[in-house]
Formats: sequence, C-alpha cells, structure tokens
Amino acid sequence: MPLDHADRPADPTVGCEREPIHIPGSIQPHGHLLAFGAEDLQLLHASAASEAVLATDLAVAFGEPIERVLPNDWVKVLRPKLRGLPSVGPMQLGRFRATSGAAFQAVGHRSPDGQVVLELEVEGDDEGPEARSTLEALYPGVRDAYARLGRVATPELLAATTAAAVRRITGFDRVLVYRFEDNWDGTVIAEDRNERLPSYLGLRFPASDIPAQARRLYELNPQRLIADAGYSPVTILQAEDGPPLDLTFSSLRSVSPVHLEYMRNMGTPASMSVSVIRGDGRLWGLVSCHHATPRRVSFAARNACDLVAQMFAVRIAAREEMAHAEARARLKGLEGRLLARMAEAKHFVDGLMAVPRDLLELTGAEGAAVLTEGACVLTGRTPPEAEVRRIAAWLAERGMEEVLESGALSELLPSAEAIADTASGLLAVSISKLHPSFVLWFRPELVRTVKWGGDPRKPADPTPSRLHPRRSFAAWAETVRQRSAPWSAAEVEAARDLRTAIVGGVLRAAEERAELTGRLERVNKELAAFSYSVSHDLRAPFRHIVGFSEMLREREGERLTDRGRRYLTTVIEAAENAGRLVDALLNFSQMGRTSLVPVGFDPAALLAEVRRALEPEQGGRPIEWRVSPMPLIHADPAMLRQVFQNLLSNAVKYTRGRDPAVVEIGCETAEKEFVFHVKDNGVGFEMAYAHKLFGVFQRLHRAEEFEGVGIGLANAQRIIERHGGRIWAEGSPGKGAVFSFSLPRPDAVTGESI
Repeated sequence: MPLDHADRPADPTVGCEREPIHIPGSIQPHGHLLAFGAEDLQLLHASAASEAVLATDLAVAFGEPIERVLPNDWVKVLRPKLRGLPSVGPMQLGRFRATSGAAFQAVGHRSPDGQVVLELEVEGDDEGPEARSTLEALYPGVRDAYARLGRVATPELLAATTAAAVRRITGFDRVLVYRFEDNWDGTVIAEDRNERLPSYLGLRFPASDIPAQARRLYELNPQRLIADAGYSPVTILQAEDGPPLDLTFSSLRSVSPVHLEYMRNMGTPASMSVSVIRGDGRLWGLVSCHHATPRRVSFAARNACDLVAQMFAVRIAAREEMAHAEARARLKGLEGRLLARMAEAKHFVDGLMAVPRDLLELTGAEGAAVLTEGACVLTGRTPPEAEVRRIAAWLAERGMEEVLESGALSELLPSAEAIADTASGLLAVSISKLHPSFVLWFRPELVRTVKWGGDPRKPADPTPSRLHPRRSFAAWAETVRQRSAPWSAAEVEAARDLRTAIVGGVLRAAEERAELTGRLERVNKELAAFSYSVSHDLRAPFRHIVGFSEMLREREGERLTDRGRRYLTTVIEAAENAGRLVDALLNFSQMGRTSLVPVGFDPAALLAEVRRALEPEQGGRPIEWRVSPMPLIHADPAMLRQVFQNLLSNAVKYTRGRDPAVVEIGCETAEKEFVFHVKDNGVGFEMAYAHKLFGVFQRLHRAEEFEGVGIGLANAQRIIERHGGRIWAEGSPGKGAVFSFSLPRPDAVTGESI
C-alpha cells in the first residue's frame, strides 16, 4: 500500500547502529583463526576448533611462540610473511595442508589493535573450481572485465557490466550493483542473475538495512563472505582476560545474528559483497552477490572481484566528474551572461532579471526571487511575495551565511507544506554581509512512487531484548510527497559562484569572466585536477604489478609451465600498457598548467625533426612525404612539436598497409590566421563520429588494429586552444583523413610582422 514519506514511522531497530560488529568474539566455521603478538609472535587468540591445524594441544598453546604452535614446515614459510604484513588490509600467504589431509588457504593481516592475525580458510573438494582459483584461472575474467568496462560509458551500462563480470568470476545466482543515496538508502541499479532468485533490479532498500557501523566496515575492509547463513559461530578463545580481538580486516569474521536472520528472510543462504569506494575513500555502493545454497569463494576470486569493483569505481568516478565538469561548463556560460548584464546595469538586480530565463536555468529552477533591503523581485513560478518574505526572514533568523539547498523544504520549515506546489525545493544564497539579502530559487513538488524491496517499516519486536530485521522482501510501493527534484552539485556550485561574484564586488569585471576562454580554463582545471588525482593514484599499483610479476618470473620462472610464463608475460604487458595510459593521462592533466613561451620560428625545421623521430615507427616501409613551404609563426615550439608529433604519428600509423603511403603537410595564410593541414591516404573515418576524435580515451578503431591510448588528439586540441586557435578533422572510410588547425597571425592582431 502507498505511504506518504512524511508518515513513515520511526525505525524501532535503531539499536543495530550500536552493535559492535567488528568484535563479535567468533568466526564462521569454514576456517580457523590464530592471532599472535606483533613482536614475539606468541599465540594470544585462537578459534575453538583450531587445534585441527596446531602442532600441539590448544590448551597449552597460548603464550607459546609460533614455532611451538604450528608445524615446522608451515612456520618456515609463514614466519617471515607474517612479520612482513602490510599495516592495513589482508594478504594471501599461500596454501598449506594439515596432517589430516585438509588443505587451507592462508590469509594474514594486522588487526587495528596491533596483533598479527592468521586465517586458514578450508578448501573442500565439493566447493567447485572457484575455491582453488589461481592467477591463471582468474586473469582472463579480470582482463575481460577491464576491456568491457572500457567500451561503455553510461553509469547503467558500467554497473551492468560489473555485475556480469563478478557473476562470471564467482558463479553466484544473483549479483547486484547497489548504489547508496545521499541519505544512505540503497538502490539496485544493475543486476545479473539466473532464475533461482527473484529480481531486485530498480528496488530501493532503507538505510537501516546497512547501519552506519556496517558501512564503516565496508570502507575499511571491502570484502565480506558469508558462506552459509545457517552456520554456528566458532568462539575465539584468548590467553587471558582482556578486550576481544578486533576483526575489522578479517575474512572469517562472524556477522551479526540480525544480518543472518535478514539473509534467511531474503532466501539467500550465501552472500558476498565487495565495496565500491570513491577516490576520496568514501563508500559509493556495493557489488552484492547472493546464492540459493551455501557457497564458498576463494580469497583469490574475492580479490579478483575487488579489482573489478575498483575498476568500476574509477570509471564511474570519471563519468560522474566528467558529467559534473560538462554541467559546470554549460552553467558557466549562463553565469557569464548574468555577470555581464549585472556589470552593465545600474543595479545588479536589474541585470539579474534582464533575462529571467538565464537566472532560472542557472540552477534548473522554475521560480526565483531576489530580496535586497526591503525590495522583493519575483520571476517564474514562486510562492506569493508574503511567503517568500517569510522564507527570507526564516533564513535570516537561522543565521545562514552562504548557501542553503534542500529538496524537502517542509522538513526544515514545516509551514512550507502549504506552498509545496511551488516551493518543495529551495536553493538560497546570502548576497550581503550587512543586510538580510538573498537570491532564492524554487522547485515545485515532484510526486513520485518509490519501489522498495519490502516494506521499509520494521515492526517492533515483542521482545525488546532481541533485535529482528524485517521479514518480507516483496516489492512495496511508497508515494513520496513534499519533495522536489534534487539540486545537483553543479547547480549548487553555480549558485555559490554567483553569490561570490555579487558579494565580492566584482560585477564590473564580469565581462571578462563571461568570455569563452575563461570558461574553458575553469573546466580544464577541473578536468586536469581529476585526471591528475586518478592517474597519480593508479601509477603505484601498476608499477607494483609489473615489479612483482618480474620478480616472480625471475625467481620462479623455471618452475612455471610454458603456459604459466606466457600468462605472466601477458600480465606484465597489460600492466605496462595501463602504466603508459596513466602516464599519458598525467601528461594531459599537466598540459593545462604549463606556461606558454611563444617565440617566432620556422615550423619547417620542427617538422623535419619530428619526421626523423618517427622513423622507427615507419618500420622501414616507404612513406611519401609532401611538405609545402611554411611561413614564420609565433608559438610555443615545445608545445607545437607535440601537436605535429601526434598528427604525423597518427598519419604514419593509419596509413599502415597503403602502398604507397602518402602524407601531405601544408599551410594556408588567411586574413587573421595560419591554417595547417596534415593529410593522409589511410583508413579514414566516418564523419558522423568526428566529434569524438578529440575526446579523452575516444577511439574510432579497435586497439587490436591500431595501438594507442586515445589521448594524443585531446592533447593537440588543448595546445591549439591555449594558443587561441582551433582544430578539426575531415575524413572518409578508406580514403584517408585531413587534420587541420589554426594559429592566430601576430601581425593580424598587432599590425606588426614577425
């Protein structure tokens, strides 16, 4: 049945928020746990059934060094690895076999309280091949996921690709990609499944399903496996009285009984989750896996899924940042026009209201109001003036200093329920430090239906000493009222920037800010900062992959099969290619920060130098170069060299297979600019896709056909635009391509010759 959002009852299970799930005092039974002192490696904690792997009785093992606790052949391998554990996160330590014949995968980590924790996950013959996954078995799936994620761009397709990749690796019946909303409700945005479990695609789940301390654990430890929701916890014993062992980074950690009941109610005896973490370390969402029967997944397979989730996180962050940057660029144009009009007007309010549509489009509002020293000017769909003044008085009373945004004004100001049809959403900026003056934007109520994965209201338990999750996951609809469409971050930033311009008294300089170059510079800085952050963070992992793979090939190469060595070579090559991509991205991000040093010079000499540098790329094949005379130009030689390097390198690459290969380079002198052309008789391209050529990572041909990372033309465009020129391309499939760019003529600007 529908329920108005405002009528939703309070969650009676708020006690879940205080459950200490990181110190449960027990583990799941599909393995054993031992914890040692960090300095002396003396046994401090052990799971109750761990005697099955010990070299002595558990009753006398506490306080003993590792040499007396574990078999000698285990100690020789584990002791140095345990001492070398990283400060955060688990590490795979190898495969061991007990005297009983049972095989274990050893995983080690350092607990937050300083102990060295060894977990031994059981390998069983009935678990399927995924339990004994190796690099050889997992790499193709990870590589395929990387390739597929690189070919899609929308958030929905990225999520669907991730869900399918994780399901291929793990074999779970259902894999969901679950995105957290601003209030920590979760929405299933993608799903890959068979018919054993029902679909949850598009359903929403309340924030209380994953309480705050659980989300914190997901940020710290991105992997969690529950092999069988019907398990009986195995107690962790300790040498002496003291605080329980912190299992934040544990793979075997026992989970809350409330969550196990939640899984049983959901009909999923086994589950696995991998966190999707933003670049700033915050939790974006989860890749959540479910199975209709108990299921174990090896640590290696979980790591592979973690890597896929990280790749998804990078791609989704890039997409979100790109969309944000594009929105900011669009809104910068509106802001520039508003500021220019304010600069020309006698009073800035007249400039703001000169073209009301621009003021509304700046934030995507349907109504706006400007209040200054008693005056109130309205445009679009707004509440009555008396209500607008009442809102302004409320803002002044609460001491708002800069920006306030809300998609549910009635939750902040109950009297606003009466004006929900015009002002369910409010975005407000204070524009005076002396007087209560504001610019207000309004959005009307957007009545919508939310489909929940079960009734989000959890009925109170008749026995208050025991918490219970909700028992039904049948789709349940809720009608949401008194809310508007949310304000985007770009819109809030646009409002803040407008406020800064008004308060800072820079109205007379607004025309300069409205210029296209100013807008592009701001967008380029935002993109460069993001590109630098992502590429810088990715550099080290790829170098580690190459370094450790080289070490493995050097030290263990003789023991590997030919196939193993071939796979290892593939890993190294893929990591090196990814490293080159990261370096190219760093170069692109730094391009906007490098200062221009224009001088007068002859580009013919620079072209000859570039042609000599490209001789190795020709591979000995003949190329007919047709170079026309060049005029003297005024530009930055180092940057222009990169432009010619990219354009001529592409011409060499895409004429491969042509006999003869012809590359023509010429320049035309127009009234105000020089126009350079680089023409080839290569594979060409469809003009319908010409707009993609200069985008970052945009390729019109498969990487298997022509090598490259897809950044060269984006770099060329950035360089030419920084010189005040433009760049474009024309082509036809099979008939070659012409890349052209212009540079301003100094004499056309200054009236002087170079």
